[in-house]
Amino acid sequence: MKISKNSVVVMHYAVSDSEGTLIDSSYDHKPMSIIQGTGYLIPGLEDALINHKTGDKFEVSVPCQQAYGERHDDYVQTVPKELLQGVEELAVGTQLRASTDEGEQTVIVIEVTDDEVTVDGNHPLSGIDLSFDVEILEVREATEEELAHGHIHSESDSCCGGGDHSHEQDKKKDGCCGGGGCGSH
Repeated sequence: MKISKNSVVVMHYAVSDSEGTLIDSSYDHKPMSIIQGTGYLIPGLEDALINHKTGDKFEVSVPCQQAYGERHDDYVQTVPKELLQGVEELAVGTQLRASTDEGEQTVIVIEVTDDEVTVDGNHPLSGIDLSFDVEILEVREATEEELAHGHIHSESDSCCGGGDHSHEQDKKKDGCCGGGGCGSH
């Protein structure tokens, strides 16, 4: 079976930047499971999966525009530290939620001085062309229940409690059906 919209795809991947530096890999961990066409993956990788099948191994280069977008200098702002009173940890790398003209957004603290905090609203991988090594382990049609819930249900899916899937129970968990969802590893 070839990958198409609403296929369940189980795959391993390794992603590197344009200089060959490894950013992330599933090869030493659990493979990623997604429903094709739901927007879980960056557009360039999701498009590259179409028509591949179980057993395929391939490489794909994804320009930043089809990954996490271009960097925007105006997404970096320095604000008075007093505006962030009540935030317990203000260290480089701390993620904060900020209200913007486009709604709530995650920003990352990139500098802290005695009086000011500089935050960056760009995704950490914005402006970076990416290269993926992909191995397709399984392709199947998604069930009606998986399509309705927007994520994979399987015996080995530990975040969903395995085959005995209770959404009322899951809503109480951090993740499955209650926010974060399966596959958002």
